[in-house]
Amino acid sequence: MEKMEDKVIVNTEVKQKDPKEALVIAVTTRTIFDLEEEHQLFLSKGIEEYTKHQIVNEDKPLMAGTAFGFIKAVQAVNTKLLEKNPEEKNLIDVIVLSNNSPESGRRIVNSARHYGLEISRFCFVSDEDSTIYLHSLHVKLFLSADRTDVCNALKRGVSAALIFQQDEVQASNLQLRVAFDGDSVLFSDETDQVFRSKGLDEAVKYEKAMEAIPMGQGPILQFAVHLGKIREKFGQEDSPIRTYLVTARSGRDMGVRAIRTLRQWGLVIDEAFFMDGAPKDAILAQVQPHIFFDDGFHNIKGALDIGIPSAFVPCDC
Repeated sequence: MEKMEDKVIVNTEVKQKDPKEALVIAVTTRTIFDLEEEHQLFLSKGIEEYTKHQIVNEDKPLMAGTAFGFIKAVQAVNTKLLEKNPEEKNLIDVIVLSNNSPESGRRIVNSARHYGLEISRFCFVSDEDSTIYLHSLHVKLFLSADRTDVCNALKRGVSAALIFQQDEVQASNLQLRVAFDGDSVLFSDETDQVFRSKGLDEAVKYEKAMEAIPMGQGPILQFAVHLGKIREKFGQEDSPIRTYLVTARSGRDMGVRAIRTLRQWGLVIDEAFFMDGAPKDAILAQVQPHIFFDDGFHNIKGALDIGIPSAFVPCDC
């Protein structure tokens, strides 16, 4: 039986991190590179034609995908961490977890090296469910362009989100900027359930009654907490990381519990925007995050329309 190590290509040009110490982020190939044309070839003509195409073009670099800027900003964080402490172990470790075979994946490896992407390992698992390896790889965030993979990861208790290919991505600042929705993303969906079943007035009453009790944990919290621990290594002025809460909640009626919950978790957020149901795109245009996590597809669409790299967190898996 083939072992996992037989499916892994180690990037010897990149500093290897201890996965038990680092924040491990696993990305699929279609999140960091534009592989839409190749994906359509795979769907229409099958794996053999797709593999032939990738082998013939293995020295032709792929164009950047939606999460490309996010990965570059992560690299800048690692650079700052090592400048601060050359022995730092709590780094961010980016790996590729792909359903490509090692043969067809050679183009992915070559493209990553062409752009100087700090990807430590490439895990090519062919047609298997790649999410079965998330825990053994110590993954804290999984980004994929396949909804089934994302749902499988969430069911396994790993922070995960669906990335959509964008023709134009605006974020360019090398300071890593990450924006989170609140309910059903950082927080559990308990208040959303009340809102959906009984309406806004009852949701507000519920929040006021529960004000002193922290909310449950949401699907992206695991990643946010680990990122927050790295963020704490820097001050306000010199931090290569900035985090944002952009929530539909009203600050007046539903903000207190959110702030208290974050404090209870020890999760520091640099800026919080309580939108009171207003569209989020104007704030996101100002913030320019490298990635925006939300469970509402209307918010994701609004962000995509203005070039904000967005990660959909499905709540109906």
